[in-house]
Amino acid sequence: MALSEPRFTNVCLIQQVIRTKDTAFLTRVRDKKEITLGWAICYIEKLQNGETVSFRPRGNSMVGKIESGQLCTVEPVDPVELEVGDIVLCKVKGHEYLHLVKAIQGKRFQIGNNRGRINGWITANSIYGKCIRIQD
Repeated sequence: MALSEPRFTNVCLIQQVIRTKDTAFLTRVRDKKEITLGWAICYIEKLQNGETVSFRPRGNSMVGKIESGQLCTVEPVDPVELEVGDIVLCKVKGHEYLHLVKAIQGKRFQIGNNRGRINGWITANSIYGKCIRIQD
């Protein structure tokens, strides 16, 4: 069955479909016509494979720590090593962020930006890496 030309918004998604030949996924794509994925999916996949990644996030939520467009290097991290104030690449409520660890309670991490907004609480499986370097 041919796809009716869905619009993909992420190259990694296309690569994954080609690699896995996931027919159930292709059916969902055909039915929805468009798949929208977060900005960090390629970086998350690389981090999960043990790679260090670099990218230039855009936005103002981390002003004072990260300026829009600065080069950020993120490496895989063992969540037990995280401390309040660390900048992590994570997913909160389905959205990907390069934000601060604001608090730690046992195995839970509170994530927020540098402007006072709290994104929410997550567990270690939603943290993909720690920012180790910020450059212009």
